[in-house]
Amino acid sequence: MKQILQKTVASNRKDWSKKLDDAMWAYRTTFKTHIRLSPYQLVYGKACHLSVKLEHKAYWVIKALNFDQITVGKKRLLKLIELEEIMLRAYENALIYKARTKRYHDKNLVSRNINSGQLVLLYNSRLKLFPVKLKSKWYGTFLVKNVSPHGAVELITLECDKSFKVNGRELSHV
Repeated sequence: MKQILQKTVASNRKDWSKKLDDAMWAYRTTFKTHIRLSPYQLVYGKACHLSVKLEHKAYWVIKALNFDQITVGKKRLLKLIELEEIMLRAYENALIYKARTKRYHDKNLVSRNINSGQLVLLYNSRLKLFPVKLKSKWYGTFLVKNVSPHGAVELITLECDKSFKVNGRELSHV
């Protein structure tokens, strides 16, 4: 929504409230890759058509269908069943998208088995804030005192025997 509004609003940004309806319509009718549908299709069960083209035809169709209540009821039931199938398909597509994203993310993870008594290096997170060209990302040599099942690791400094806890993902073997 933010990107749509940024592209459509004037440079003084005072008319954003006037453009909000158009931005919402654009968002709702745009195809989403992770569910393989647009939000409009998910709610109404059909693709979005502009009402200007179909207004005349739709009026006569509705007028003709309202005369036969049984036909209207059957068609409504079929549409509800189709809508439920579309929603189930969108749910399955979202699950597939999430699984694919998780698989992509997990292939870049490095598993580190850290046990008590090992010597490890600690990642220097301050280098992200203050980049230094030839400085190492890892510092110190620490002894692992305790490893928690949820990922926290208690380390001991070799110089002064102080202990502190860090996240296990920030450690590397010596």
